[in-house]
Amino acid sequence: MSNTSNFRQALKDARNQSVIGPNVIPKALPYVGGGLVLTAIGTYGGLMVIQNNPGLFMPTFWVALIAELVLFFVARGVAEKGNNATALPLLATYSLLSGYTLSGLVFVALGTQGVGIEGIAIAALGCGVTFVVARQIGSNLSDQDGLALTQTIQLALIAFLVVIVAQFALAFFGVYTPTWLEIAISGFGVFLFAGVAVVDFYILPRSYRDEQYLPAALSMYLTYINLFIFILRLLISLNRD
Repeated sequence: MSNTSNFRQALKDARNQSVIGPNVIPKALPYVGGGLVLTAIGTYGGLMVIQNNPGLFMPTFWVALIAELVLFFVARGVAEKGNNATALPLLATYSLLSGYTLSGLVFVALGTQGVGIEGIAIAALGCGVTFVVARQIGSNLSDQDGLALTQTIQLALIAFLVVIVAQFALAFFGVYTPTWLEIAISGFGVFLFAGVAVVDFYILPRSYRDEQYLPAALSMYLTYINLFIFILRLLISLNRD
């Protein structure tokens, strides 16, 4: 959920701005794809740890999660200053750590009847379809509609972050979300990040210049990772016994 702060900053920068980076998204896309590949590698590594040394996974998960959160803010700050040579390896490491922390959810999906590898493929396909549709809609939004949608999504993201943090805190103390509520939260997450995907195509060219393709890539990467997570969570919830 680190993209909440990223999104709020982008909205602030985009207010009353015309397009300043018409080519920033095309330049960012190869790095988004590369980040997703590294995330897949990190996920595979996490799955190997779970299968071969399950007792080691949780301690390393917490270390990776803390490092991931710290690295997000460091890498974003470096990237927004235009220091791409330094930011790129930081973002690559962030992507690997993100994959490692994602491996627990993927492991649950693989072990859930009715989800499995097919569910993971469906989640990935859903992200791809969202990208195609979001690009068509977001690139053609008027300024009035674009800012209105962006502000609505921003408020929804803040509220959603509060819910997710509360859910995570309760789970830490052994209080788990009922299936019906998990379905509702996951379904809303899918809807919300599909909206963020649309907004990205409006807001990023108004927030970043063409040479700032790495922070734009980070923003898009976070959108699709979160979308993948909530599609997978929804599938797991729908197939839970």
